[in-house]
Amino acid sequence: MSASSIEEHIIAYLQDGDKRALNLLYENYSSSLYGVILKITQNEEIAEDALQETFIKVWRNSGKYDPSKAKLFTWLFRIARNTAIDKLRSFNNRYHKEVQIDKSNVYILPTGNLNQDVMDIKEHVGRLEEKYRIVLEALFFEGMTQQEASDELGIPLGTIKSRLKIGLRELRKVYDP
Repeated sequence: MSASSIEEHIIAYLQDGDKRALNLLYENYSSSLYGVILKITQNEEIAEDALQETFIKVWRNSGKYDPSKAKLFTWLFRIARNTAIDKLRSFNNRYHKEVQIDKSNVYILPTGNLNQDVMDIKEHVGRLEEKYRIVLEALFFEGMTQQEASDELGIPLGTIKSRLKIGLRELRKVYDP
């Protein structure tokens, strides 16, 4: 069977939702995709996870593949590349958060200097509308940057900034009536 014939079979199986497509995809493309992913992640464990997730995404989005827009390998390559980048970001975010916690001095605050007026801040944040509350919690209680909150919550950066501004304005009404 020629390469183009195999590709035609895979495309037909994908379009029909036939699981044989996964076997053929894995046999014919897994090593190339793994190489791409490993080059991006520089970590075998992350690369293996990303490869598995790539094939899951390919299967879930098989109905969206359009042979007139891109060759099969190009489509697979894009999914693998994006998945590898997402996995690497997720790993790096977790790693940096863990390091930050180890080096944090947040829990070494002297209790004598606490302002009694703001001790109930979590309670007041908890009363906010959910879309504002999750942004404020991510930024202030989980220590994320605005970009990290945007990535983690899947909310555009501009929306994060707007919700932060509105959430703070609502809190100001409580603390500075």
